[in-house]
Amino acid sequence: MTATTELPTRKDEAWRYSAVEKLRAGDLDAVRQIDVAAGDSAREIILVSDENSGETEIHRLKVNVGENARFEIFGVIASADYARLEVEVTLARGAHFELGGITVGGRDTVREFVTRVVHAEPEGTSNQTVRSVHWGQGTGSFLGSIDVVRHAQKTDAAQDFKGLLLEKGATVNAVPQLEIFADDVKCAHGATVGQLDESARFYMAARGLPPELSRRLLVQAFIGDALVSLDDEGEQERLLRAALDKLDRHL
Repeated sequence: MTATTELPTRKDEAWRYSAVEKLRAGDLDAVRQIDVAAGDSAREIILVSDENSGETEIHRLKVNVGENARFEIFGVIASADYARLEVEVTLARGAHFELGGITVGGRDTVREFVTRVVHAEPEGTSNQTVRSVHWGQGTGSFLGSIDVVRHAQKTDAAQDFKGLLLEKGATVNAVPQLEIFADDVKCAHGATVGQLDESARFYMAARGLPPELSRRLLVQAFIGDALVSLDDEGEQERLLRAALDKLDRHL
């Protein structure tokens, strides 16, 4: 489906929580193809910030990861009224896919990660870690599907989503989907949504930290999980700073 033929609606499962009213003709036309050769490694860094975003930001990737190859994508969505990172990954034998994603925002913005990981051959591994922090009427979503074909034995796949609501009215959504036809696999997913730890805030306040700093430190620890696998300290700092800068404007 492309924007030049028919735009999606919320009846489509993959667009269930999206701000489809923000879509324009052409938004869905560009799908970037990435092929990672056998034994190689590749990494994508995607940052949607106030400095580089428009009202609507759609990034769509289709990735083929060769035998014993590795593909990583780390992203922060911290701007645009509606922003979406959509990734479809197909893994060959022994290939690995790593995703670390962060959404932050308030007002009535919608920011989301949508993934489909196809384990097409045996011994593939994948790990997806997404953190969402929202306030106001902001919405953060993660729709992630894992497909394991019948002969893809020894697959090891995991998803981990956590959402943090800083104010009433904000929303985070998690829709994990597993479709498994092989029988010798390890597949797991976890999803939790909550508020800041009040006992930790009290502990910090008792030691003289102002509320704004306490909240910033707690959020930093929360979203930092999504970037643990990124071994480039400079990029890790840049992404973390972009997410926290958005929070600082809200404090």
